[in-house]
Amino acid sequence: MNTERMTLPALVERKKTGRKITAVTAYDYSMARLLDDVDIDLVLVGDSVGMVSLGYDTTLPVTMDEMIHHTRAVRRGTGRALVVGDMPFMSYHVSDEETIRNAGRFIQEGGAEAVKLEGGQKFADRIRVVVDAGISVMGHIGLTPQSIHQFGGYRVQGKNYYDSRQIKKDALALQKAGVFSIVLEAIPAELAAEITSEVDIPTIGIGAGKECDGQILVLNDLLGLNQEFTPKFVKRYAELGEAVQGALRDYVDEVQTGAFPTAEHTYNLKRKPLREAGNQGSS
Repeated sequence: MNTERMTLPALVERKKTGRKITAVTAYDYSMARLLDDVDIDLVLVGDSVGMVSLGYDTTLPVTMDEMIHHTRAVRRGTGRALVVGDMPFMSYHVSDEETIRNAGRFIQEGGAEAVKLEGGQKFADRIRVVVDAGISVMGHIGLTPQSIHQFGGYRVQGKNYYDSRQIKKDALALQKAGVFSIVLEAIPAELAAEITSEVDIPTIGIGAGKECDGQILVLNDLLGLNQEFTPKFVKRYAELGEAVQGALRDYVDEVQTGAFPTAEHTYNLKRKPLREAGNQGSS
């Protein structure tokens, strides 16, 4: 296991060395501790926490305070991986000043090393302002969940010529704005490969094929904990949802039948020493 902390320059260098970047989206301390025992390079504290952990229908209701809360938790559990905080809807849409202030909260309060912003050319100038303020930014193009209503659902992007050219322009604009990497979500593999070959910064794919410089999945998805939502691009490396339910059924059964707790799980008084102590105290 590599115990040396990942840095932004080291992550960007992967583009040259060809070693793939491994990234996951996670939201809490206990999972972050588990991730720290394997060679995960980057942990994104995603605004998908809204749907995965908070029960929202979309990412749109997630607030800055909620994101800072979860970023702090992940930071406390992470000793090696780079931590990136996901700027939620309307946290970078109003003004440069508010964007810098919110991005700064992720660094100062959340302990993140960088932030992620969704959007391409339209947000390039705002991203440049954040980078100029000394805050590292990860870009995100293709399927951007904060634009879900504009897209009409969670749909693959860049399938026709015009859309694919726009996504490529977005990638080049983000690189020019100073992002250190770009998440490519739900776009054709051929388009992702083209973008990856033409930008000088790492691309991290999710539903974008194997030619990206790295891959990212939501931890709950790859562990099989999210049983209601399994998009095509998710590979479930375990079925922990079923394992958790099986364990809980066993627990309920053993409580009802009296099989749990046993003597092994029970504390008992040491009566003789207590009596002796009582007698000594009364003399």
